[in-house]
Amino acid sequence: MRTDSTAPHPPPPANPAFGAEATGAPRLRKRLTNAERERQIVEGAIRFFSDRGLDGQLRDLAKNIGVTHALLYHYFPTKQALIDRVYVELFEGLWQPAWERLLDDSKLDVETKVTRFYRDYAKAIFSRDFVRILIFSGLSDHTIPDRFFELLRSRLFPRLIRETRRHCAVVSRAKPTARELELLMGLHGGIFYIGLRRWVYEQPVHGAEASEHDDAYIGDRVKSYLLSARKVLYPTPAKKRATRRT
Repeated sequence: MRTDSTAPHPPPPANPAFGAEATGAPRLRKRLTNAERERQIVEGAIRFFSDRGLDGQLRDLAKNIGVTHALLYHYFPTKQALIDRVYVELFEGLWQPAWERLLDDSKLDVETKVTRFYRDYAKAIFSRDFVRILIFSGLSDHTIPDRFFELLRSRLFPRLIRETRRHCAVVSRAKPTARELELLMGLHGGIFYIGLRRWVYEQPVHGAEASEHDDAYIGDRVKSYLLSARKVLYPTPAKKRATRRT
């Protein structure tokens, strides 16, 4: 039987050695599990809120992530539920119990362990997402700063005040005073300000490769804080100074 030479020939069989791109077939999208989809939404929300702030609309977030608005609400029925999850992932989740054990270690001198703590803590908080979301929330609903500072007030600041007193040879279990806390906030806030300059003001921190010098800057701040605490908060009474000179 004579065949028409002008009839179109069937396409050659696909070579399994080549991907879908080689045959022109559409790439099949991997179907995500519920856990994977939830992770995709949370990670996308962190990036989105870091860029636009917590006032960004969830409809825009869904479009940004590449999911439907309805699917987003399936996983997070309210915007606050999503913000709460972001807080747990990005803020509460960074806290390491090992930091408390470090500060409670009586075998280490105070300057060493406070310096080690802040160097490690800085590595956790010096990220664009952490710094910008904390600031954005502080400018809107305060939800994230309120919760994070409550964590710091319960698990960090009392330990640092205790160690400051120990360094200055002050024996006291009294509640931290306002002056003690404010001087400590000078240290704590000064270290955070390094990240603020990078990720909010977008101003260079001193040094050609500034992040390489963070440990040195933090060491300087801790040393300065401990020196000032001894002079400002717990000065030696004049009578004792006179006794020591005789």
